[in-house]
Amino acid sequence: MHMAGRLVHRITPEDTGSRVSIRIHLPGGGFTDIVGVLESWNDGVLAVRRRDGREARVEESSIAGSRVVPDVPPRRRGTAGGRHSSGPPG
Repeated sequence: MHMAGRLVHRITPEDTGSRVSIRIHLPGGGFTDIVGVLESWNDGVLAVRRRDGREARVEESSIAGSRVVPDVPPRRRGTAGGRHSSGPPG
């Protein structure tokens, strides 16, 4: 999304169904990121389903940068703090 100091808008309507990251301009200035599955892109409005199930609607004109991102890896079982837990010391 960010290359040599500039934001790049890379997603297209053909990316519907893919997990995307979208950086949008905030009305008061600055930016925020939305990550989720692109569900639709109609009449200049994108619908993105976030991980928590909420839908974010994004005006195409507010997009500063975007890209397709990999799916979230499945959570590993038996890990604590990013390391494998082998059970109590023994």
